[in-house]
Amino acid sequence: MALRKQVFAPGEYYHLYNRGTEKRIIFLDQQDYYHFLFLMYICNTEKSITLRSVGNGEFFEPGETIIDIGAFCLMPNHFHILVHEKIENGISKYMRKLLTGYSMYFNKKYKRTGKLYEGVFKSTHANKDTYLKYLYSYIHLNPAKLVDKNWREKRGQATTKLLHYVLRYPYSSIKEYQSGKFKIINPIQFPNYFKKPIDHKNELFEWLSADPF
Repeated sequence: MALRKQVFAPGEYYHLYNRGTEKRIIFLDQQDYYHFLFLMYICNTEKSITLRSVGNGEFFEPGETIIDIGAFCLMPNHFHILVHEKIENGISKYMRKLLTGYSMYFNKKYKRTGKLYEGVFKSTHANKDTYLKYLYSYIHLNPAKLVDKNWREKRGQATTKLLHYVLRYPYSSIKEYQSGKFKIINPIQFPNYFKKPIDHKNELFEWLSADPF
């Protein structure tokens, strides 16, 4: 069994990510994306839960959460989540519930067995302010690769088209930041880099339109 090298500490920030085993697609249709987002919401609790007990989640109250989520993005074969460790072992508990729950759903739906993910989820410690701020743009700009996988090598081209796509991508936290209605994310526990929705938009535009390295 693979062992985790990263040790999580309360009060610190981490970028969590993983992809399907052998780079396989893990979100095959809209329902898959929405089920993962649903699990992201209901798994962030100290309560013991079952899908039967929470129904569709409309009236579910998580109570005290175990982590804070600052940003996320789901891509066809992988995901990114920016988190703040709120309590001891909060990240580990959350990810265990989230990934186990989605794997069980996926395997049942598609009548398959075996592991779904590429080993233990990966993590990096966002221990510098510049890196933490960068992660917001990095995570939210992931969908641009679905329009042009080489956009980073030719930044400045088709900027408006890419920005339009990224801001309307339905499976990332940019939707919550643009609407100001927070359900999965809790930006209060993160530095206030973007005071208004337009600040997020301007930051993403700057990254998209900058000259390539």
